[in-house]
Amino acid sequence: MDFTKRMHRFTVVPSLTGELARLQTIAYNLWWTWEPEAVELFKRLDIDLWQQTRHNPVEMLGILQQTTLDKLTADEGFMSQLKQVDEKFREYLSANTWFDRTCNGGKPMTVAYFSMEFGIHESLPTYSGGLGILAGDHLKSASDLGIPLVGIGLLYRQGYFRQYLNIEGWQQELYPENDFYNLPLKLERDTAGAPLAVELDMGGRRVVAHVWRVQVGRIPLYLLDTNLEENAPEDREITAQLYGGDLEMRIRQEILLGIGGIRALHLLGIAPNVCHMNEGHAAFLALERTRLLMEEHGIRFDEAMEGVRAGNVFTTHTPVDAGIDHFPPDLLEKYLGRYYRSLGLSRDEFLALGRINPKNPHEAFCMAVLALKLADHANGVSQLHGDVSRRMWKNLWPELPDEHIPVNSVTNGVHTKTWLSTEMAGLLTRYLGNRWREDPTDPLLWKRVAHIPESELWRTHERCRERLVLFARRRLKDHLRQVGATAKEIAQADEVLDPEALTIGFARRFATYKRGTLLFRDLARLEKILASTERPVQIIFAGKAHPHDTEGKELIREIFQYSLDRRFRGRIVFIEDYDMAVARHLVQGVDVWLNTPRRPLEASGTSGMKVAFNGGLNMSVLDGWWPEGYRGNNGWAIGKGEVYDDLDYQNEVEGRAIYDLLEKEVVPLFYDRGPDGIPRGWLASMKASLQTLCPVFSTERMVQEYTRTMYRPSFAHWEMLSADGLALAVDLARWKGDIRRTWHQVKIAGIEAEAAAEVPLGTIIPVTVDIAMGDIPPDQLAADLYCGVLDSRGNIVGGELVPLVWVEDAVGSVHRFRGEFESRFCGRHGFMVRVMPRHPKLGPVYEQGTISWG
Repeated sequence: MDFTKRMHRFTVVPSLTGELARLQTIAYNLWWTWEPEAVELFKRLDIDLWQQTRHNPVEMLGILQQTTLDKLTADEGFMSQLKQVDEKFREYLSANTWFDRTCNGGKPMTVAYFSMEFGIHESLPTYSGGLGILAGDHLKSASDLGIPLVGIGLLYRQGYFRQYLNIEGWQQELYPENDFYNLPLKLERDTAGAPLAVELDMGGRRVVAHVWRVQVGRIPLYLLDTNLEENAPEDREITAQLYGGDLEMRIRQEILLGIGGIRALHLLGIAPNVCHMNEGHAAFLALERTRLLMEEHGIRFDEAMEGVRAGNVFTTHTPVDAGIDHFPPDLLEKYLGRYYRSLGLSRDEFLALGRINPKNPHEAFCMAVLALKLADHANGVSQLHGDVSRRMWKNLWPELPDEHIPVNSVTNGVHTKTWLSTEMAGLLTRYLGNRWREDPTDPLLWKRVAHIPESELWRTHERCRERLVLFARRRLKDHLRQVGATAKEIAQADEVLDPEALTIGFARRFATYKRGTLLFRDLARLEKILASTERPVQIIFAGKAHPHDTEGKELIREIFQYSLDRRFRGRIVFIEDYDMAVARHLVQGVDVWLNTPRRPLEASGTSGMKVAFNGGLNMSVLDGWWPEGYRGNNGWAIGKGEVYDDLDYQNEVEGRAIYDLLEKEVVPLFYDRGPDGIPRGWLASMKASLQTLCPVFSTERMVQEYTRTMYRPSFAHWEMLSADGLALAVDLARWKGDIRRTWHQVKIAGIEAEAAAEVPLGTIIPVTVDIAMGDIPPDQLAADLYCGVLDSRGNIVGGELVPLVWVEDAVGSVHRFRGEFESRFCGRHGFMVRVMPRHPKLGPVYEQGTISWG
């Protein structure tokens, strides 16, 4: 007998009345995670329970005895603190925001931000690493700035794995079940009180998902859960693990995220006009948005797609094709065959949406390609990654030069208040005032760091380093107890690391390209650096390898074994189970953050940004965000951005560079002290780092940039195309069809340039171009000069576009255009003529196969 079907279920919740009820309200809004006074309030309930529950106040309130809660009302100090936090919370929610001041007005914009993972706090384990933590920081800054945004993701029953190391240092995985009713979540219900239920067809089976809400300040985050009795056992597993299972599990998760996410918003009465895809995992949302418009307006797929594309934004985080989801056609047919046929698409038409070459039957369906084709704006996550992405996807736009590929960049940032230590925050407030909390993007404000007394800055950082060392010792003891160490070995953990020694941190996902063991290439040289009694150096490692990544696990085992080596014992520590709590201690306490990826495989990286806000210094390969951040006086660059074909040679060169920097620059600078024990040279670098990096590398700047350059333009484009029942979108689809049919008639008939073989600098060069246009009228064609300096291979480098203006009809269908450009640089120059369609209302429109060069 299946007793679960006869079970009567109910939920027990804490009985908090009167003023204490506000405690529960605050606990269910993750605003408290970046408000130190609120964190201290919850710690005050029971500090031991705070640690045991992974800092989860919802679970704490459920565990505390009612008598204990009742006693709180008689504690005047606690109630006073609760009142202060509550007032701050209410003031935050009602405050006038950046968006209110700068962007409001007109029709309401609603942005839906889709991500496979969200790292908001360790008490809500719905993240694995950088992508999720960035998504969480994005929501927090959107809340601070007042952006009208909602988040969409999946609620994993087991989340990402918990890591522990066995006695040999080999990574082991645990998958503890999350108790949703003791997490800061609430089940969304309809007006009758029943849970909201999203329905999907999943390979011919009906799958139902419930919708849970997490409140992140002003921002709601909706998470979908398929662990329901009405689902088949295999479908209950869709939301079991983050990045678990095989390719078939991945496509089911991505269908749920994209298609199910849009349906969940529809049930909630939310109609987003801008959808932001954080990576290609959510790209199926574009198909569901298209389907809804088709149903609402009775139009075809290509017509609805024009409107949908206008309201989509895509951010790619991956610099290599191997890191992007590709699905074989048979898997797509199994799970989306009925769906794409309901859209009026043939198999080939559907598969073409995810292929670079639509005519190649052997090409897999790529989620990033689908996202790029169905997004109005696309971006990488650093300037270097933008360049890499344009080269990576150039075959999608084969007729455009690399710099004109429509993939821009918005460099990542971090949520300042989440990652800043309490001590550093207090110091900044004393000398910068309070404005840095609301607007950390003002560089003039950060110039005031110069006024912070060196002794105060140093003592503040020393306290954070001391706390990190104590934390590392405590975690090492926990590990030793778990593997059955002796009492003596456990007691010796109190002697590892030195609270006053130069402390280097290295923590990230252990993928091979991040080269976690690069520091160990020359053990004798490393021993000399670490074992010095006069100028000691120590390194703290943390990070997880994917459960199926044997090579990544081997890197962790290797580091763990080095930590046991008598040459490095007490100077190298590996902290297991890397999560946001471990990350906070590390980024707040280290002196140097080491980053050693193979350039250009680190799309951005954000951990070093968190270190910078806390006064730590970065030492990194010039990859990801660091080429934008490095100034020469605010940290160290490993190499000069060289990339060698021979990987072993690359490792040798950059390994030596690390040792050289440590021996000749980093260690001497740290230990060069005045009579008062203050390292003034080091503090000068700390201040330079704070002044140059803090105003730039925050998610406040990042989200403002997304709003100005993507959300609002995308919203405006969406409004234009969706007006009058999508009349313009329908017209655009028809117009594109006409252009594709007639573009073969367009020919560049002649080019005349009034320039000698050599011209003086600053010469204005007129150009006349005759273009045969066939049946296309002149106002529906855009002609430009593409001009610039030539490289050694005769290619234009960093070219600029100069518009050509129609001047007259020539003969028959040939029309004459003219323009001019200035020779502003010496050297070999060249120009070409580019002709592309121009929509009467939307301007130039690039469609593959509808561009001509001459």
